[in-house]
Amino acid sequence: MTHPIYVVPAAFRALTEYSRADKDIGVPAETIEMVNLRASQINGCSVCVQAHSANLKKEGMSDERLFSIAAWRDAPYFTDAERVALELTEAVTRVADRGDPVSDELWAEAARHYDEQGLSGLLIAITSINVWNRLNAATRQVAGSWTG
Repeated sequence: MTHPIYVVPAAFRALTEYSRADKDIGVPAETIEMVNLRASQINGCSVCVQAHSANLKKEGMSDERLFSIAAWRDAPYFTDAERVALELTEAVTRVADRGDPVSDELWAEAARHYDEQGLSGLLIAITSINVWNRLNAATRQVAGSWTG
């Protein structure tokens, strides 16, 4: 199937604008890219895994950090703020896996590292990448076939 963003240009414009809403609101760009990569790994979106890995590499992320994002809990390369962003990403991406997808404890820990604007930016980044992942996975987009 043709990717829906090409069939419905208004959706492309809206998703692109929504995806940009997380910029310059208190969350480092590298953290947003890590969030994008982690959600894409969970959702099996090869297009986004490739794109966000390449973005992180281009921005200078070390191989150790890049290769460990999928196993961030067991890797020493991440700050506490990055860890909570990755944990929040996993919780929001997997909302159906638990009765309380984002626990009060996770919210409290996230609020220790990010103000309301930063938390909002993280949620926008997480929900945005999940939409892109689902569109790409559902239409069987192939890594390397296009850039988004």
